[in-house]
Amino acid sequence: MSGLRRTELEGQVIWLGHVAAGGSLRAAPVDRLDLGFSGDRGARHEGINRPSCSRVTNLYPRGTEIRNVRQLSILSAEDLDVIAAEMGLDHLDPAFLGASIVVRGIPDFTHVPPSSRLQGQSGLTVTVDMENRPCVLPGREIEADKPGFGAAFKTAAEGRRGVTAWVERPGDLKLGDKLTLFVPDQRQWKP
Repeated sequence: MSGLRRTELEGQVIWLGHVAAGGSLRAAPVDRLDLGFSGDRGARHEGINRPSCSRVTNLYPRGTEIRNVRQLSILSAEDLDVIAAEMGLDHLDPAFLGASIVVRGIPDFTHVPPSSRLQGQSGLTVTVDMENRPCVLPGREIEADKPGFGAAFKTAAEGRRGVTAWVERPGDLKLGDKLTLFVPDQRQWKP
């Protein structure tokens, strides 16, 4: 018996982005990502380790070196559509959100279980860390291009911001690729 169960769900990669190191959160659209064990080469969130941030201050002092499980930001097209509608926009550019990957076809994507895997046809596999909570940084990027809309992002994105993930098996990912969802084969936690 495996610890991971293959589902029938596949997400098609409809958008890829690269967030350059040292710059803003804004992603540049690309046709492919070459993902290594440290993530997207040359990206803002590349690295095997990273300094801890506000998301884990209940565990570590800020800046403590920890494992980097936030190498990638993955969102669903379906969630982006709902966020845009709630903000009063026709379309929300994933570049504003610092997205690495946008998939279409996996329902309730933001809430796939932590430790789920997304595996590409090439064998590339990324492991889901957890839900990516909305923050103010995407709102600033949105506001820069669409004045008057940035402040609405955080509320509209609650429960729809996608997930953070890290590379378990390196490989290339291209527009149009399919990612198969594997979920932990275990019962829900009942404390």
